[in-house]
Amino acid sequence: MAEDKKAKSDQQPRPKGVKASEKGSRGGKKSKGGERSPEMSASQPPASTTEGISPRLFDKYKGEIIPALTKQFKYKNANQVPRLRKIVVNMGLGAAVANPKIIDTAVEELKAISGQKPVVTRAKKAIANFKLRAGIPIGAMVTLRRARMWEFLDRLVTVALPRTRDFKGVPRKAFDGKGNYTLGLREQIIFPEVDYDKIDAIKGLNVSFVTTARTDEEGRALLQQLGMPFRAN
Repeated sequence: MAEDKKAKSDQQPRPKGVKASEKGSRGGKKSKGGERSPEMSASQPPASTTEGISPRLFDKYKGEIIPALTKQFKYKNANQVPRLRKIVVNMGLGAAVANPKIIDTAVEELKAISGQKPVVTRAKKAIANFKLRAGIPIGAMVTLRRARMWEFLDRLVTVALPRTRDFKGVPRKAFDGKGNYTLGLREQIIFPEVDYDKIDAIKGLNVSFVTTARTDEEGRALLQQLGMPFRAN
């Protein structure tokens, strides 16, 4: 009996409001391996596909473009500076109605171009004149954010667009009135990731740049600073 009383007296009292299951969880969250996993901050740079390397255009945006746009539009706060939110690459394939296998090659090509697995898009309505039935695959698309978005834009403006036949720049007026820009490309072979010997058909695609700009002028200035080669007029 004396030993039981001594063992009870050695036990430390539990703090009020703390359950038994919470005793080992104080001091931060723990991962499966037992190590703490700090929460990601929104101000941290996006993780690159190559570990430890920040995308080149993202570093340029932070170091050069933000001060330049702040001076041009006289922003009072750095949060007012427009930024690139996401890039959507869409490939519509009307030929898939007669040749469904073209969807498979389109998915592989988009995956090689963007570095991310695309989503197959399907028809929402049936149109008898086009022999289109609801639910059949008619295209593929991929949405890029963070590191993949910056790296895709870098490859687009420095490698792919200059390979376009008779290239004289991209249109200046393809904005939607809210600072978002859509670029149409006639051939997927301008991207060096696409193997010319393995393509089954020339496919066009649309690239949409979604920004936080409030006007087309701000959106155009942002993309121009990022290297988008707009035409002179």
